[in-house]
Amino acid sequence: QVQLVESGGGLVQPGGSLRLSCAASRSLFSGDVMGWYRQAPGKQRELVAGITSGGSTSVADSVKGRFTISRDNAKNTVYLQMNSLKPEDTAVYYCNFRNSWSRDFWGQGTQVTVSS
Repeated sequence: QVQLVESGGGLVQPGGSLRLSCAASRSLFSGDVMGWYRQAPGKQRELVAGITSGGSTSVADSVKGRFTISRDNAKNTVYLQMNSLKPEDTAVYYCNFRNSWSRDFWGQGTQVTVSS
């Protein structure tokens, strides 16, 4: 079992920034991947960004150039830095931990609302 604790969501104006944090109960082992997904009302959950145990990162085309995923190994924490936020970024953001057996663990979700 892996427990995930998210923080950092909130209300922000268009063009603003937020940083989401996800603290895992253990470090990434070889083959593990952590990432952020989001789900807007009436839409399917979509992958936003991911980071592997080796440190490789990827982000969705819709957020490329605006969002950055990073991690602090000492804290077992992954971050999602979100800049130049748009109203269409409004969603519940979920932290995901996928282990080397492709078992998924999810955080509780944190609401991000981009509105003036």
